[in-house]
Amino acid sequence: MHKLALLTVLLASSTASIANDKPNLKFSTTKVAPGLHMLQGVGGFTGGNIGLSVGEDGVVMIDDSMPPMLDIMKQAIATVTDKKVDFLINTHVHGDHIGNNEALGKAGTHIVAHENLRTHLLEKGVRGANGMQEAPKAALPVITFSHEMNFHLNGEDAHIFHVAHAHTDGDAVIHFKNANVIHTGDTLFNGMFPYIDLNSGGSVQGYIDAQKKILSLCNDKTKIIPGHGPLANLRDLQTSITMLEDAKHIITKLIKAGKNEEEIVALNPLEKYHQDWHWSFITTERMTRQLVKGLSQTHKHSDSATSHSH
Repeated sequence: MHKLALLTVLLASSTASIANDKPNLKFSTTKVAPGLHMLQGVGGFTGGNIGLSVGEDGVVMIDDSMPPMLDIMKQAIATVTDKKVDFLINTHVHGDHIGNNEALGKAGTHIVAHENLRTHLLEKGVRGANGMQEAPKAALPVITFSHEMNFHLNGEDAHIFHVAHAHTDGDAVIHFKNANVIHTGDTLFNGMFPYIDLNSGGSVQGYIDAQKKILSLCNDKTKIIPGHGPLANLRDLQTSITMLEDAKHIITKLIKAGKNEEEIVALNPLEKYHQDWHWSFITTERMTRQLVKGLSQTHKHSDSATSHSH
């Protein structure tokens, strides 16, 4: 599918299902460390997993779901704290993670993100009822960074860093060093095929590199809040890297053998991963197609670089 059409389909269908599921939808709240909580949707698609740091210095939130979930999200936050959200960190630009930026921004929350995310919102806008429209001022990040930054709040040293061309071109990962907790945003879909948004600057190798960078910060006790899926640990992340590197190897081999996308899809080369990894949005076929597209671009670049060097 072209451009952000794939994500549009996901968000449109998820918004429709939210309308049907709303009575059953809620966020479960899991305490992952003192003062640190993970909010995860239950009962249907509620957007990405949310992180919450609460303490004497205030409230720092990571991601904010989608507009239909605003009230349900506020109810979940209220079970943890009655304070307002001081800072909101956006892990990346997708609407199921930053859909309530405007509501929070209007309430006085300071939004923090990678500079590419702000640029994306200014240049491409946000999705409205009738397609893309100008991003409201309140939805824009007011604090941006290029490589990394640190928050020293609530007794935590939170290191926020950019991983380049991974899920998108504006991904942020948050490492709570003292608590040994990492929020990955969508650079990890725990136990599911990931969505690699090639049209928003994501790349297959960048995605793998991001996971390896996160892995280098982990030990056996690290708790990992993924963008989607249950709370993860070092083994879950290692399993994801192993699957991705193997899938990349399988697809690269077929591309080098001269096969096109349809021929590769027909071979079902990722069949061995189907049972454990496929899900409603990134099916085994979609995973295959995004790898073929992403790796074909890389293959072309390396071919042209080789021909130029001769």
